[in-house]
Amino acid sequence: MIEDEPAIRRGLCDVLRAAGYGTAEAADGEQGLVEARKPGVRLVLLDLMLPKVDGMEVLARLRRTHPTLPIIILTARGAENDRVRGLKSGADDYVVKPFSASELLARVEAVLRRTPERPTAVDRIEMDGTTVDLARREIVFADQTRRSLSEMESGILEYLASNPGRVVSRDELLARVWGIDADASDTRAIDMHITRLRSKLADPSGEPQHQWIATVRGRGYMLAAEVAEHIIQSTNP
Repeated sequence: MIEDEPAIRRGLCDVLRAAGYGTAEAADGEQGLVEARKPGVRLVLLDLMLPKVDGMEVLARLRRTHPTLPIIILTARGAENDRVRGLKSGADDYVVKPFSASELLARVEAVLRRTPERPTAVDRIEMDGTTVDLARREIVFADQTRRSLSEMESGILEYLASNPGRVVSRDELLARVWGIDADASDTRAIDMHITRLRSKLADPSGEPQHQWIATVRGRGYMLAAEVAEHIIQSTNP
């Protein structure tokens, strides 16, 4: 809950907790970004008129790093152009104040129902005799050649494998794997790690092989479709 009015923020959090939701709250856009990016957050309720960083900028930054995180705008700005702008900027819903507790809960439930599935927990990838063990951070080829992965290389591959079929931006990788605010970081570091990762995934025999990581020009990276078919999901709860 990112809302600068204390009474409104506390009241809405009370409503959500009474309905069984866990809540975290922030009184300005800067702290809101910190809270929204923490692990386990399933939905953000966002006021637009916020101190430090305004709501539309919070929305834009979250969409760069957390493209699938559900965000509902809660605001007194109910003009049609404001609603259109909010929805076009990536909000999943737009609720105009004042609203009832029952309406808010109905909106939250509706947005969560249509949210994309959570990322898949991945244990390893097995393809064409090559096994990538993400827990051990190791690649084992058919001839038993072994190559170790750095923590960051393993993290990138695991995150891509956990989001099969989706392009992941460099900003998102920085935020979710490195834990770095992409707005103040050089995304070329991602490209360098991808290059090293591709080199380590290359078969030592020199035989032609499938591409493991695809580059989507201007957007980011994704696990190649043929590789996504060989993901072994984690059996841990």
